[in-house]
Amino acid sequence: MNNKSAKNSLIEKGIRAGEIDMYEEDNTWSQNSSDKVDIAEELMCVIRNFCRTIPVDRLLNALSIGSGSEPQFQILEAAFRGGLNLLDIDSIPLSVIDKRIQNHWIDHVKTIQADYNKVLVHDADARLFLSRELGGTRQDLITLHHSLYYSSESDWAELFGSLYGTVLAEQGAIHAVMMSSDCREPDSTTWLYNHYAGKFFGCRNDQNLASFGKTLHSTTGFEQAEIRIETHRVRFFTDDFEKFMEVIWMILLYPNVHDYTHDQREEITEHVYSSFYEPGKPLIQMQDHLIITR
Repeated sequence: MNNKSAKNSLIEKGIRAGEIDMYEEDNTWSQNSSDKVDIAEELMCVIRNFCRTIPVDRLLNALSIGSGSEPQFQILEAAFRGGLNLLDIDSIPLSVIDKRIQNHWIDHVKTIQADYNKVLVHDADARLFLSRELGGTRQDLITLHHSLYYSSESDWAELFGSLYGTVLAEQGAIHAVMMSSDCREPDSTTWLYNHYAGKFFGCRNDQNLASFGKTLHSTTGFEQAEIRIETHRVRFFTDDFEKFMEVIWMILLYPNVHDYTHDQREEITEHVYSSFYEPGKPLIQMQDHLIITR
């Protein structure tokens, strides 16, 4: 097969790569990027910080919202022996966790299939969730690792108010992470989304976690909270072009949000091939961390 035929074959595979389940796309991202390492490093800082004032013999509890199959499982499972609750709307990643729980004889981890937009945004629903699913036990740690994409920013104030006021323990922390919305570097995930979703659908990523965090001190209920915001750079690359494109389609929200036509997908795939894959250039993601501690 000559070079042109080989490239055309890869382009066709790349165009079709978005047809797999998002769980597989996320696995490819997790295995070939520094994202989960970045999250784990910050997560350990969060845990170490709020544990300084908690007796060492008290068992801790945690709620992971939009957990997926939870790449930080080993950290959370070991640290939160009082109960680790993994909430996700997708049954596929939860079934992976359920199998791991069974195989490893773990008795303090629970999976919960539900839409957090329905069970946690409003305070009354959060109180019911706390009672029914968490046994009335307020959580020492709440994580939202790349899960806020699936809620409207207009709901964040109420969601975080319910989590902080109803679900979080008296000494604990909330750790949220998501892609920065204002990065303009052309080799970044933010630029790719804004460029192509903007070009074909008139959309852009306007979910700004860092900006939201800066407003929390003036929000009722958060006056005494310790709020920290950090932005980190992570990188992604794989020499398997089909898997590279799996991640691109996940970032571009295809097909669940934006149903790009074949011609549009071909244009995007050609760009990724020439701009990243062929020169061996990693895709960059600037991502914001919001940590709320009390």
